[in-house]
Amino acid sequence: MDFFSYRDGKLFAEDVPVERITREVGTPCYIYSQATLTRHFGLVRDVFAAVDCLVCYSVKANSSLAILNLLRQQGAGFDIVSGGELYRVLKVGADPAKVVYASVGKTRAEIEYALKSGILMFNVESESELRAIDEVACSMGKTAPVALRVNPDVDPKTHKHTTTGKKGNKFGIDIEAAEKLIGGLDAFRHVKLMGIDTHLGSPINTVEPYVLSLAKVLALLERLRAAGRRVEYLDIGGGFGIEYRGGETATPAEYAAAIVPLVKKSGCKLIVEPGRLIAGNSGILVTRVSYLKASGRKSFVICDAAMNDLIRPALYGSFHKIWPVQTGKPIAECLTAKAGAKSGYIKADVVGPVCESGDFLAKGRVLPQVREGDLLAVFSAGAYGMSMSSNYNSRLRAAEVMVSGSGFCTVRRRETYDELLQAEIIC
Repeated sequence: MDFFSYRDGKLFAEDVPVERITREVGTPCYIYSQATLTRHFGLVRDVFAAVDCLVCYSVKANSSLAILNLLRQQGAGFDIVSGGELYRVLKVGADPAKVVYASVGKTRAEIEYALKSGILMFNVESESELRAIDEVACSMGKTAPVALRVNPDVDPKTHKHTTTGKKGNKFGIDIEAAEKLIGGLDAFRHVKLMGIDTHLGSPINTVEPYVLSLAKVLALLERLRAAGRRVEYLDIGGGFGIEYRGGETATPAEYAAAIVPLVKKSGCKLIVEPGRLIAGNSGILVTRVSYLKASGRKSFVICDAAMNDLIRPALYGSFHKIWPVQTGKPIAECLTAKAGAKSGYIKADVVGPVCESGDFLAKGRVLPQVREGDLLAVFSAGAYGMSMSSNYNSRLRAAEVMVSGSGFCTVRRRETYDELLQAEIIC
């Protein structure tokens, strides 16, 4: 479902050889496919078309202005979690009435900024936050549109650091507490209840957690209606999985087939907040092999990309396919242990130059024999790659490139050393 492919042993992004891009912009660099981004957004929009659905791209997945602008042109709304993300989406001309604002720790300055901007609604995560929004709205003479983010206590079977819908998580309000809070909502005179929101975590590879969550939410909605409370929106969040290895996740159509009938039953408008599903397989990280090294019984492929460029493997133990940009070996071999016994393959840790033992892109990975100077592509890196990058070790963040057909342009140039210091003051 993406537009990265090998032709005669050379990796292409759409119709552009990846090696040609690196000659111009250097490495490490992120390369995005416009056709893939457009296709993935359109797929999400289409599978949920049977209900009144607003697709709000989750900006935290990849906040590149080029990507935000492309998705805005496709009709996307946006799911934001900070004032900075709001600033980004407004910068590309997004309609604020298609923006929903999550986050457990919105500051009063951020709340004021969002109210001035005219966002669709806040997804409220605690009674304290609701009180703060009410107070800020009162001071501005406004009424703040809100949805309560309820915690359905459903285990999505994802990494412990990315699950958000179980009791004991910092996110959301337990359903019982949310129902009680809604019952006393008249005490908050400057907010208007617009919806109910849930978010279970990411990535979620099966439909069952959504079904379990929606069953609890629908029961809550029935009780609210019986008490005379009505809501317009049902926001189910995002978290839809993607294929990192291949075949491990439900398809968008399968998610929608399970979710749409339940949304129809609710009588609400639907909001979905996909990020990974749109951006994940729309981007790759390209890195150059700096050195080959053996230590004891282990082999290392040392690259110029590191954990500061792509932290997911170090932080979550995440798997990304890694394969040479130019090779005669089929990429499917990287997933089979038997390939390590074949001539012309190696088994090695793919690591970067950052001064941490946890700096790795892959461990014990089977690869074709590579040489110093070769290019490697790290696949499925379009989500939570550049957006989570840092300047750790005072390293320059990577360049970003957008490919469209047979052309490409740099959408973020590589930083300079002067830019590393531009916000600092010696006193």
